[in-house]
Amino acid sequence: MRMAEAWRVAVSALRANRLRSGLTMLGVIIGVAAVVVLVAIGTGAKREVERQVEGLGSNLLVVVPGRIDFGSAPAVSRLSLADVDAVSRVVGDPGRVAVTVTSGETVRAGNASTFTTVQGVLETTPRVFVRSVGRGSYLTGTDVDTARRVVVLGSSVSQTLFGERDPIGRQVTIAGVRFRVIGVFAPLGQSLGVDRDKEVHIPVTAAHRLYGTQRVDGIAVKAPDREEISELGDRIVAELSRRHPETEFSAVTQQQILGVLGDILGLLTGVLAAIAGISLLVGGVGVSNIMLVSVRERTREIGLRKAVGARPRDIGVQFLLEAVLLTSLGGGIGLGLGVGAALLVDVVSPVPAAITWWSLALAFGVSAAVGIVFGVVPAQRAGRLDPVVALRSE
Repeated sequence: MRMAEAWRVAVSALRANRLRSGLTMLGVIIGVAAVVVLVAIGTGAKREVERQVEGLGSNLLVVVPGRIDFGSAPAVSRLSLADVDAVSRVVGDPGRVAVTVTSGETVRAGNASTFTTVQGVLETTPRVFVRSVGRGSYLTGTDVDTARRVVVLGSSVSQTLFGERDPIGRQVTIAGVRFRVIGVFAPLGQSLGVDRDKEVHIPVTAAHRLYGTQRVDGIAVKAPDREEISELGDRIVAELSRRHPETEFSAVTQQQILGVLGDILGLLTGVLAAIAGISLLVGGVGVSNIMLVSVRERTREIGLRKAVGARPRDIGVQFLLEAVLLTSLGGGIGLGLGVGAALLVDVVSPVPAAITWWSLALAFGVSAAVGIVFGVVPAQRAGRLDPVVALRSE
């Protein structure tokens, strides 16, 4: 039997039982669409995290006490501003070094209040991190040196406390202490699950007075270029370890953060795709079951074809093509539905979705392979039928 004739017979057989063929394809359609959508969501989440990490700044190096491992308990910081000065000497440019002292506090203005993250920082923060001021100005070196009680508000904090009024020059209360507003950050949104618009910045020296401490939670350094980050991190850790021999320090770069998060999200995407692939397996079992039923129903047709000269191989190829055609059509429809659903998720939900060519090729390839794998047994069974027995069957 010629291949063109085999395809014609396969198409005719499927068209003769449209409803059954459609229901058989349904499992494959759902499986392929689920694979496309879930892989798109996982890929979109990975790209969004990468964008947020890279959006913090370029060539960043973060130094903290303790080991940065998932599951490890945070270490108590023994860092102080004297250590920051030592790190600045190692870096060679104090303007490339930023610090944080963080606490959750209630900020009030008149009758309005909001609980937010208050960060004690240096005037170098906008240079080290990507952070721009929308109104007013940022902290200055004089503000830090004199522990001046001035504050830069996040855009959401400003909106909550002052609404549409201009907050510049007004007073807010942080932990019962009055601060004067000198600036408002430009809206930034969330970064790694943290709402950056709900932060407020005050001089680190004022934060020390406010919290009654001299600690520094962490140090961030902007390296001159990417090639120097690793070597610079080793030198900074060596200097801090010399100053605090009883404490272990870790230096982590953006690339290391992206690598760890990328591995986790890549594994999550694979798990989601595997879960969706189970429905493809179920769809393949359905295809095999329907093809076995089709073989039984068309026993006389098979006997007649063999009687006029069809070889077992020809009969087997015909039924195998029918199975592949079922899953390929289902895979094509599933791809269309999956792409449409992924685009809809990306538009109407906060969950990002990114469609990749390899996920489409993988989903369609697997659906076609399912037809081959689960069509082999029915095809072999049809090819082995004895023509005399087949012609005598009712």
